[in-house]
Amino acid sequence: MTSAAAFETMAPDETGRAAELAPVAAPGGDAAFDALLYPNRSLPNAGFMAVMAIVIAVNATLGVAFSAIGAWPVLPFCGLDVFLVWLAFRLSYRQGRLHERVRLTADEFLVSRVLPSGHELRWRLSPFWTRVHIDRPVRHESLVRVTSKGRTLILGSFLSPKERGEFAEALERALAMQRG
Repeated sequence: MTSAAAFETMAPDETGRAAELAPVAAPGGDAAFDALLYPNRSLPNAGFMAVMAIVIAVNATLGVAFSAIGAWPVLPFCGLDVFLVWLAFRLSYRQGRLHERVRLTADEFLVSRVLPSGHELRWRLSPFWTRVHIDRPVRHESLVRVTSKGRTLILGSFLSPKERGEFAEALERALAMQRG
């Protein structure tokens, strides 16, 4: 059963294309906490090329073998197989463009989420009203929930459970230090 706090209830303060919005300040500077969160990618481009080369070689070999015994209708399915594997990787890499930036300064808690489509959502919160929650012990379904004035924002849902736990602890420490 999913609790009501597992859903985002906080509307963004600003939306638009990432390239059109005013840039968020550069990393470092006066920030007490500055994190850039990306989804994990298990296969770099060289690995993708190797996998695709193997898929193409296997399908070409099977296609030639089946054609040699007179089963030429198998050829289009070999091509379809290669296309579907390529499409699956393409969609996976597109989803990898999602990222979130969490920045804490003396008077603002800023969150920026850039979607794979290039649209950006931004939230501005007061660090004094903001609290970080995560289930303990951290499990696969645990979420980093930031609450402020009764509204909830979920951060880093694409991170591994260990990374979510470490991120939540670091953010909690930084917010506690800002409050003094």
